[in-house]
Amino acid sequence: MLYIFDLGNVIVDIDFNRVLGAWSDFSRVPLATLKQSFTMGEPFHLHERGEISDEDFAKALCEEMALPLSFEQFSAGWQAVFVSLRKEVIEIMQRLREQGHRVVVLSNTNRLHTTFWPDRYPEIRAAADHIYLSQEMGMRKPEARIYQRVLELEGYSADDAVFFDDNGDNIEGANQAGITSILVTGKNTVPDYFAKQLC
Repeated sequence: MLYIFDLGNVIVDIDFNRVLGAWSDFSRVPLATLKQSFTMGEPFHLHERGEISDEDFAKALCEEMALPLSFEQFSAGWQAVFVSLRKEVIEIMQRLREQGHRVVVLSNTNRLHTTFWPDRYPEIRAAADHIYLSQEMGMRKPEARIYQRVLELEGYSADDAVFFDDNGDNIEGANQAGITSILVTGKNTVPDYFAKQLC
């Protein structure tokens, strides 16, 4: 079987409120104001596909949110999204590989984040056979082509794949590709799913 794991809130806890809090501290713009103006719009999607630079992404968001930040301040806040590793999921990934299954990560992410989390959480790369990143693939979830491409590269059919993600749209996209997909709603979702399979 091919097991495909999302990164944020599946393998690593993330919290965008931490990003906004850091930006608020740097800029003195009230947190409530930032919460109202922050959206994952077109610049966000372009950045995740690797179609714009980190600097252009920072500039676009700062303009959208009227944020007077330097690129260094923007970056420091952007990396604050990462909270902690879900070690129980790492252990499951390792056990799946020991049983002969293929384990990969498929994440909508960006170059800026990949300068941070691989060094902070080396356990992720150690527990995965491969890591697929949206900005390297030039496509992002829930686009059908990204699931199809992963299946093609891995040499598996959709019938032999299981996908875990915390985003309902991404789950729907994978379902439409024929992949069994599990919506991760909390820290227990993945361990509970494998409780019987890995006994």
